[in-house]
Amino acid sequence: MSTRGSTAIAELTATASRTQTWNTATPLTPVGYYPKSGLLPAVTEVRDQSGTWDRPGQTRKLMLSDGGWVIEQTTNVEPFGYFAYNLTDFQKVFKRLVDHARAEWTFSEVDGGTKIHWSYTFFPLNSAARPVLSLIVTLLWAPYMKKVLPRIVAEVERQAGVAEATAHPNKWTSC
Repeated sequence: MSTRGSTAIAELTATASRTQTWNTATPLTPVGYYPKSGLLPAVTEVRDQSGTWDRPGQTRKLMLSDGGWVIEQTTNVEPFGYFAYNLTDFQKVFKRLVDHARAEWTFSEVDGGTKIHWSYTFFPLNSAARPVLSLIVTLLWAPYMKKVLPRIVAEVERQAGVAEATAHPNKWTSC
């Protein structure tokens, strides 16, 4: 097993409080937010989720549109600021290239909202897999993350707008 992985990063700011961003983004099911993109399959279903995605040790199986799957397990959960999970049991092509992967999400208050920093590191199965995996991460996964994160931010902002409208009903006027 190699310890040097290939990392992709995506960052975006949600126009919502850190609490609202965390409460929406952290438990969000990946179905519908992780579409098929080129050679990368969509997440089509979540199976066997062991509990809410709010503490270390929770697991779930993501079913993919190409017939494969991957297992996610939370490793770190620091409410409103940081969570991380490992991914194992890759199938198809990734089974031959990836030992495991790690995703980390950080939520930071900034002017106008919450900055989401999302990193994804794939660890190669062996040294021969490293250059191929590095290309996949650079050419496919990094651009994919930049497609996925805006969808998640849009959902955060949609739910924050609903929360804002509920918290301040006099802000809305009828014609």
